[in-house]
Amino acid sequence: MKIAALQMVSTPSVERNLDTARRLIAEAAAAGAQLAGLPEYFCFMAADPRDKLAIAEAPGAGPIQQALSDMAREHRMWLIGGTVPIRCDTADRVLNSSCVFAPDGRAVARYDKMHLFCYDNGRERHDEGAVLQAGETPVAFDADGLRVGLSICYDLRFPELYRRLTFSGERPCDLLAVPAAFTYPTGQAHWELLLRARAVENQCYVIAPAQGGRHETGRRTWGHSMIVDPWGEVLGVLPEGEGVVVAEIDAARIASVRAQLPALTHRRL
Repeated sequence: MKIAALQMVSTPSVERNLDTARRLIAEAAAAGAQLAGLPEYFCFMAADPRDKLAIAEAPGAGPIQQALSDMAREHRMWLIGGTVPIRCDTADRVLNSSCVFAPDGRAVARYDKMHLFCYDNGRERHDEGAVLQAGETPVAFDADGLRVGLSICYDLRFPELYRRLTFSGERPCDLLAVPAAFTYPTGQAHWELLLRARAVENQCYVIAPAQGGRHETGRRTWGHSMIVDPWGEVLGVLPEGEGVVVAEIDAARIASVRAQLPALTHRRL
C-alpha cells in the first residue's frame, strides 16, 4: 500500500485550512496513495489555545468531520484526519482527536490524545492541559489488511503506548501514525530520533504528518514530516512548508525485519 504524510502550515481560518487539506489530499491521491495522514491541528492553529472551544464539534458530527469524510470518499482513500477539537463532558475543555475515515467515507476510528504537552524554555511556553482533556484508551484499526495504531504528537515520548498498540490486536501493528505539531526546539532535538526509535523497537512503519513552518500567529513548528520503515530508514521527509511525502508499505519488508531479528517474540515484560 502506498501512503502519504501531508505537511501543512495551518492558519486560524478553518475554511482556508480545509481548502489546503483538500488540495494536498488530491495531490496524494494523484501520486497513488491509498492512505493519507493530515497533521495535528490541521484544521485550526490560533494564537490562543482556548479558541479551540469555539470550533469544537460533537463526536461524529460537524463540518470538519464531514469534510474529512467527503475527502476520503471522493478519493477512495483511508484518511487519518490529523486532529479535530471534539467536545467532551467538561465545558471548558475539548478532546484533541484523530478521526479516521474509510474510502467510503465511514468514520471507523477515533483516538483522543492521552499525553498532554507541557513545555517552558523561558521563551516559548505550552500547557495543553489548560484546554485539553486527556484521552484514556489506545486505538488501532484495520485498513485493507494493514493494522494501524494511532497516536498524536507528544505521545511519541511514551513508548509504552506504542507497545500497547503493537500488541493490542491479534497481530502486531504494521503502521504507527503520529500526526504532530512539534515545536521547533523540541523537534530539532528529538523528532527524528524518537520516530526512528518507535519504528525500530516495534519493527513497523511510522507515518508522521506534521505542521511545518512559520504560522500567521508567529509560532514556528518543526515540520520534517516523514515516513520511516521497520529498520529505522527514513523513506521520505519534507523539512518545511506545505507538501506531500509518499512511500510504499511493503509487507514483505516487515516480515523480513521481524524474521531476521525476532525481537518482538523476545519480550519478557
